[in-house]
Order: sequence, then C-alpha cells, then structure tokens
Amino acid sequence: MGLLSKKDAKLITDPLADNNPITIQVLGICSALAITAELKASLVMGIAVMFVLGIGNVVISLMRNIIPSKIRIIVQLIVVAALVIIVDQVLKAFAYELSKTLSVFVGLIITNCIIMGRFEAFALANKPWRSFLDGIGNSLGYAVILIIVGFFRELLGSGTLFGIPVLGDPIEKTGVYSLGYENNGFMLMPPMALIIVGLIIWVQRSRNKALIED
Repeated sequence: MGLLSKKDAKLITDPLADNNPITIQVLGICSALAITAELKASLVMGIAVMFVLGIGNVVISLMRNIIPSKIRIIVQLIVVAALVIIVDQVLKAFAYELSKTLSVFVGLIITNCIIMGRFEAFALANKPWRSFLDGIGNSLGYAVILIIVGFFRELLGSGTLFGIPVLGDPIEKTGVYSLGYENNGFMLMPPMALIIVGLIIWVQRSRNKALIED
C-alpha cells in the first residue's frame, strides 16, 4: 500500500483544480490582488500560507477534543497568530527586503478565510494526518493561483521574472523591446490581478462544465 490512499490523495489534488480555494471557493482573494505584482512575493506568500495552514491544521486537530466550542474561534486565532509571528520573524531575519514588500499582508494571513475555514470545516473533525494533507492541499491550490497571477503580472508588467530581465532591456531596446513591445503598466495594478483570476476561472469552467453554477 502506498503512503497515501486514494481518499487521502484527493485531499491534496482536489484543491489544485476542481475545488481550488481561490477560483472555486472564492477565498483568499485579497492577497491574490495585493502581492502578485512580483513572482517572488507570490511564491513566498504561498510558502508562508502552506506552513501556517499545514502546521495549524495539525495543532487544531490534536486539540479538537479539548477545545470548548464556545471559544474555538479564539483558540484558532491564537494558533494561527503564533504561526504567522514565526513566519514574519523568519522573513525579517533572512529576507528583510521581501518582508517589507509583503509587510502587512503577512499579518493578514491571520484572518485569511482559507485558513480559518479549513480549521473549522476540517481540522476540528479529522485526525492530524488527514488534517495535515488537507492543509497542504489547500495551501498548494492557493499558491498555484498566486504564482500563475504573479508570473503574468511581473512578466508583462515589468519584463522580468524574480527580478531578472527576460524580455530584454526596455531602455536599450533589446530583445522583444526592439520589436516595439512596451511593458504594460496596467499589469502591475491590482485590478489586473482580478482580471487574470477571472480568466483562470473561465478556463476552469470551460474545461469542466460541472463547475458551472445553475
């Protein structure tokens, strides 16, 4: 028998497509709009949410039988806040410039609907291993969308990926700029992130008609 049963594997694969937290559940939209102008920021935010949700789901699952129902939200907030503080301090220690770029948005992981939703809907009702897989799956689904949006926004808006020029030099007019191409500044504005997410949603529903609401 493999490490993951078919049922467990679906906890990871479903959020990547047909149950994606951003494009299907429409959660975590704010960060998708705010920090995806750079691919590096998108990747780091995805990793941060993966750490917080994966570990947080396990902690809540381990405590699920001893948390009084009346204060469960408070307990969940304390758990996620502690994990976010760890992420914030690690970023400041090892990637200070990036931590300034993400700034308040790392703190807003505490109120990320995806995290609180998975705590409530899954971790409180399942054992640690399945809760961990659920956390990893949903955070991967979240990260994939952020990376896709960040890729197109940085590439078409700045002509770079991870800050490295890939389309040529817009000043010296080398690469595609020699053909008359100009960076699209609109791509760096938050509304463009919403448009890209909308296009992803359209592609998903075009490929899977079952996702189209009546």
